[in-house]
Amino acid sequence: MTGPFRKIVAVLEGQTLSPPPIWLMRQAGRYLPEYRETRSRAGSFLDLCYSPEHAVEVTLQPIRRYKFDAAILFSDILVIPDALKRNVRFVQGEGPQMDPLDVSEVATLRPDGVLDHLSPVIETVRRLRQELPKDTTLLGFCGAPWTVATYMIAGHGTSDQAPARLFSYRNPIAFERLLDILADISAEYLIAQLDAGADAVQIFDSWAGVLGEAEFQRYAVGPVARMVRKVRGARPGARIIAFAKGAGMNLKTYRQGTDANAIGLDWTVPLSFAAELQKDGPVQGNLDPMRVVAGGRAMEEGVDRILQVLGSGPLIFNLGHGITPEADPEHVADLVRLVRGIT
Repeated sequence: MTGPFRKIVAVLEGQTLSPPPIWLMRQAGRYLPEYRETRSRAGSFLDLCYSPEHAVEVTLQPIRRYKFDAAILFSDILVIPDALKRNVRFVQGEGPQMDPLDVSEVATLRPDGVLDHLSPVIETVRRLRQELPKDTTLLGFCGAPWTVATYMIAGHGTSDQAPARLFSYRNPIAFERLLDILADISAEYLIAQLDAGADAVQIFDSWAGVLGEAEFQRYAVGPVARMVRKVRGARPGARIIAFAKGAGMNLKTYRQGTDANAIGLDWTVPLSFAAELQKDGPVQGNLDPMRVVAGGRAMEEGVDRILQVLGSGPLIFNLGHGITPEADPEHVADLVRLVRGIT
């Protein structure tokens, strides 16, 4: 007896579906009034991430509204440095901040207790699998080691991640040690999410685009490949999406280098190049989030082009990055109808 048919799982296993399944990065978030209401009750942002009751609720909100084909765990990539005791906090109007990591502190990082610290997140995954519709794919996630390291070194987000790049040039041994630590911890975290009921996981490398060619291979491909090996070594057949934002031509060998089932594409990836990448397996993306903000003809044209070029192969429809707070929820409803061909 087979289980429920989950469209995104099918695409990750190489099937082509028409219409393609759809979910959106940051689909649970500030553009939804129900999210803002829950967020106001939860306390701090980390309180929201670590409360299974609230995290389940906000994960389910876009599923109730739009019936997306996947729900993605509501959490944040910075729960890993938080579990490593880097004093993570989210400051209103300034974004995430933490204690900057000095080179001498790399050797003091201890993975002991990280999964215990993250046990509320794993409980959220467990509850979601019980509450989601049976045919809805449940996605877990984490940040890629390079991207997480950029925040840990600078102590906050920067426009070009110069602090992390400089750190890597000045202290290459310590930097690679940091990436190894983050890769191993993150892999264990993903394994725990899969064991709790996630059907697949996505690895977000949001700052891969600032790396040169050699650095991309060393700091983006290498650590993610290490994670994939570790996850698959423990859970053979684990389905993994790798998203390296801004990677451009480096995506040509990214799937092969990381052994991910699917690769996520940001909106700057030309569709002709995306079609070449799709010949090697499933792709995910890549509508410009600003087209959703604009709505109307701009959104329709963007959707049409993606479906025309990529719709005849294994595709998970998504944005090229996260949905933005200013997006109109009705535009998102229109987007879902367009992708699914509902008039």
